[in-house]
Amino acid sequence: MSISSRFAVGIHILTLLEVNKEGVNSSDFIAGSVNTNPALIRKIIGMLKQADLVKVRPGVAGAELAKELDEITLLDVYRAVNVVQDQALFGVHENPNPACPVGRHIQDTIGSLFTTAQKAMEKALGHVTIRDVVQDVLDKEQAQNTEG
Repeated sequence: MSISSRFAVGIHILTLLEVNKEGVNSSDFIAGSVNTNPALIRKIIGMLKQADLVKVRPGVAGAELAKELDEITLLDVYRAVNVVQDQALFGVHENPNPACPVGRHIQDTIGSLFTTAQKAMEKALGHVTIRDVVQDVLDKEQAQNTEG
């Protein structure tokens, strides 16, 4: 099982808002790029808005970035779309058998490893900005266009 796709969709939305900043970024338009339904896009945009990552004006179709590209990290997006609760990326099964030596200690043993892994991942996400993502997307598009 993977973590919520809201994270990837949130990154997709923010990247598209920049790449299409001269156009109208309606939920229908964004949904077409993500290949999902506009209701999901509106829900995720609402989460991004609550985190002050996007601006949306009532009655006006479209959204725009609320911050500069290099001021939005992937960690900001990760937190905005509630991918997981704090220290809960990796679930530990409940109620192992306390009569078994493994069951008695497994939660304490792997719990700290999971916490360390989640902190490392979050630290890595904090070093990548939406500017980095936008640039990589544009570089890949340019490379594809020069090949053909």
